[in-house]
Amino acid sequence: MSESGLSESAQGGRLPLLSPTDLDPAQQRLYDEIVAPPRGDGPFLVVDNDGLLAGPFNALLYSPALGQAVSALGASLRFAGTLENRTRELVVCLIAAEYCCEYEWYAHSRVAATVGITPLELRALAQGVTPETATKGEASALAFALALVRDRAVDAGTHARAKQQHGHAGLVEITILAGYYQLLAGLLIAFDVPAPAPAPASVTEVSS
Repeated sequence: MSESGLSESAQGGRLPLLSPTDLDPAQQRLYDEIVAPPRGDGPFLVVDNDGLLAGPFNALLYSPALGQAVSALGASLRFAGTLENRTRELVVCLIAAEYCCEYEWYAHSRVAATVGITPLELRALAQGVTPETATKGEASALAFALALVRDRAVDAGTHARAKQQHGHAGLVEITILAGYYQLLAGLLIAFDVPAPAPAPASVTEVSS
């Protein structure tokens, strides 16, 4: 169970949830990487009390060679990237909202709260707009990402403003970040994977 402390259960959508007792060696290696800290003990459900992986992580087990590469890229973006934490999570939540991706929004709205993004800011992102409280750097990153995912073209002004704030290296990272979370959104949408469900109450909880 995640650090959130909530009792939740993984949902596989169109993909059966793979039990950790049934994994081949390649799947087991990937499983162990996914559930390890810092990802495995974050603020959203990655693995439930039955050992089943939630969200895109169960899907990655079906193709462990590719899944390992995808997982490694995600870990690099979240835990080894150079973007400010707020900037990264604002961009991810905007993409989740653009794709109406339930699990992605569930997960990263929780991460966002841990890095100082407010409920009002999340509400703006859910509506596809930049929060009024965003800094110039955050706003330029959001505009750049939105141009990528919504317009599929980045005009010269949007590029120039974002480059002034983040430089060439920052824009490369924002572009890869946007691409990665579009990839995950596509995976979740293709297999109709929802956010985790509340875990069934135990007999003790029901009788109390």
